[in-house]
Amino acid sequence: MNKEFLIQVHERVKPHIHNTPVLSSELINEISGCKVYFKCENFQKMGAFKMRGAANAISKLTDEQKSKGVVTHSSGNFAQALSLAAKKIGVKAYIVMPESAPQVKKNAVRTYEGEIFESGSTPKEREDLAEKVRKDKGATFIHPSNDDNVIHGQGTAAMELLEEQPQLDYIFTPVGGGGLIAGTALAVKYFSNNCKVIGGEPKNADDGFRSLQSGKIEYNDSVNTIADGLRTNFGDRNFPIIKEEVERIILVEENEIVEAMKLVWERMKIIIEPSSAVAFAALLKEKEQFKNKEVGIIISGGNVDVANLPF
Repeated sequence: MNKEFLIQVHERVKPHIHNTPVLSSELINEISGCKVYFKCENFQKMGAFKMRGAANAISKLTDEQKSKGVVTHSSGNFAQALSLAAKKIGVKAYIVMPESAPQVKKNAVRTYEGEIFESGSTPKEREDLAEKVRKDKGATFIHPSNDDNVIHGQGTAAMELLEEQPQLDYIFTPVGGGGLIAGTALAVKYFSNNCKVIGGEPKNADDGFRSLQSGKIEYNDSVNTIADGLRTNFGDRNFPIIKEEVERIILVEENEIVEAMKLVWERMKIIIEPSSAVAFAALLKEKEQFKNKEVGIIISGGNVDVANLPF
């Protein structure tokens, strides 16, 4: 792994993604006590950063693999990303989604011609059904976050952010399955001199925080958080990168997530989903630590059910 390798990844995904805008707000800088640059992946194709990893992973398949399709399990954003990337590249996508996934995300998957298989909501139920579909269809399984090609693709968001704002002291990302934060950490390692990566995670799904503390992958017994995209855990491909390259993870309460989300909606006039707000909530929670620093935040997505807002 080196800088040239990641540049090649970026070249591979470029035809399939948007180079999303970086936005800032004087008022939010004032509230945060630092300069904040939002990398707006809510404006990405299908509305989230996951298009990057999906496009990279599908682009790397052999022709034979492409002919048999791909399968994944996802509560929504990777489901949409893989469906859309597969459609663009002419590949069939089979998507295992929990029955409880937001209807807006299921509708989007169908729009992108992904075929949905509904499962229970625990990670094990999703994984078991995805494995069954893989065997039945002969499809290639692509994990939403614990796959090298996905991790490298996700890192291209931070590469673009650093290209535009090379002076950043920190980049914050939300923490769920670990694909985004691991990819971001690799980008920071090779494209920045002294930037540090910080994760924001819901206290009600704090497996990532506990994993960094214990040095091994921890799991949640329950995941009662509004941030539906962050209810998953680290894997053996991304955790070693996170353990090595991520500075720390900050835990946030549910009300802090809602307040951060509301602030961005009201002050920046952009739609972000709860999972995206977690990274900003983490900055606000410990803003004294980041006073007068230059901070990038990856707004991971904007696929929110507007009929079911938390405020």
